[in-house]
Amino acid sequence: MGLKSFLSKPFAAYIASKQKKWSADPVKYQQKVFDNLIKVGSKTVFGKDHDFANIKSHDDFKKRVPIKDYEGLKPYFDRVVDGEPDVLWKGKPKYFAKTSGTTSGTKYIPITKDSIPNHINSARNALLNYIHETGNSSFVEGNLIFLSGSPEMYRTNGILTGRLSGIVNHHVPNYLRTNQLPSYKTNCIEDWEEKLDAIVSETRNRDMTLISGIPPWVQMYFDQLKEETGKKAGELFPNFSLFVYGGVNFEPYRAKLFESIGRHVDSIETYPASEGFIAYQDKQGDKGLLLLVDSGIFFEFIPADEVFDENPTRLSVGEVELDKNYAIIINNNAGLWGYNIGDTVKFVSKFPHRLVVTGRIKHFISAFGEHVIGEEVEKALASAVEKFSETEIVEFTVAPQVNPDEGLPLHEWYIEFDKEPLNLQDFETEIDNKLRELNSYYDDLISGSILRKLKVRPLKKNAFIEMMRQRGKLGGQNKVPRLSNDRSLADELENFLKNND
Repeated sequence: MGLKSFLSKPFAAYIASKQKKWSADPVKYQQKVFDNLIKVGSKTVFGKDHDFANIKSHDDFKKRVPIKDYEGLKPYFDRVVDGEPDVLWKGKPKYFAKTSGTTSGTKYIPITKDSIPNHINSARNALLNYIHETGNSSFVEGNLIFLSGSPEMYRTNGILTGRLSGIVNHHVPNYLRTNQLPSYKTNCIEDWEEKLDAIVSETRNRDMTLISGIPPWVQMYFDQLKEETGKKAGELFPNFSLFVYGGVNFEPYRAKLFESIGRHVDSIETYPASEGFIAYQDKQGDKGLLLLVDSGIFFEFIPADEVFDENPTRLSVGEVELDKNYAIIINNNAGLWGYNIGDTVKFVSKFPHRLVVTGRIKHFISAFGEHVIGEEVEKALASAVEKFSETEIVEFTVAPQVNPDEGLPLHEWYIEFDKEPLNLQDFETEIDNKLRELNSYYDDLISGSILRKLKVRPLKKNAFIEMMRQRGKLGGQNKVPRLSNDRSLADELENFLKNND
């Protein structure tokens, strides 16, 4: 056992003991976070505008602070970006995490001196919790790879600005930085395919023990390794023992990714966002992610079917119910107030509170009132893949076809297979039956002959890579939407259908 591995275990035990304490009493620790946020926030422009001085409870807060997304808070964000202090949080942010917005163009999410530990310590604690649970600490002795965006930053009115993954990269602890790959120079390459070539060149002969990234981009890394070396990742890296991922549901990628590794490795799912690190997997074999109630974020939850209501129900962590979809709302020490990040979640346990991410509020299909959500399409596809075990999925997305050339409207599933099911029609039927089971509205529309059975549209190899390249979204933290209520993405993918040859 190396020195790093040896020293990590008592630290892991300490972190795990703290985690056990706050996770057993989330209401108490959320109240502490709330009280601190209101105290500091009362001295800000936003706090004065919303009468924070007279907020004594969550009920008081709900009466004064409406739910907003980035566009709703943009007047305040613009003042922060212009360099004005004490607008949303005390002083000025330490960083801006730059992301793409839907209607506001580029979004600048503030990260403050007080909020940066949420991002950094939460990622660290996910690993330490794993070490404590499993006893496996050997991975800290080898090389660790974090597939991420460029760490290069620039200044916006004096404030360092860049991608969240790049910002976090600057805070990797020194005791791990000597093990970290790829090199800073390689990480700064903007072109994803050029960067991937450089990463493979740097890592193919190294002792890789931990690999982290968004699953589709990790899959590309594994594919490139196989192409250049003829070996699967697990064979090339015999000490590779831990895969860390987040950003998308892993299940559609699981079979192909582990086939590319060639053996089982442990994995940790995380739930990071530019707005805050929300949860991580604290138990191997448990799909639920532990909500981080003691990390500078006060969470609120809105029933998903009320999210567009003028005055939706807003619940604290002590009021949520199991197996119900909620929109997750953030109030934090970066100055986000009543902030809707656009995700929906469902609690699978309480005390400790564990959740799963079920989709995006804006990602749904309801062309005929069916309101199919991401969780449902992923479950339906997983059911079909389980039954047709020869099948391996690279990527997929779903869209409505309201005006087909013939027949009734339908949902079209654009799927890039690595290995197609032996009987595609039976595969379609399995997906359709499962989706009808999961969504009664969809079932009614099929039964009532308003919609016909869904259709799978197999795509050519690398279809999504080519499409993302054309969009300028290849690599990094970019993700393919699971489903959409329009045809913009589907129409692009029509150019990559297999039968178009």
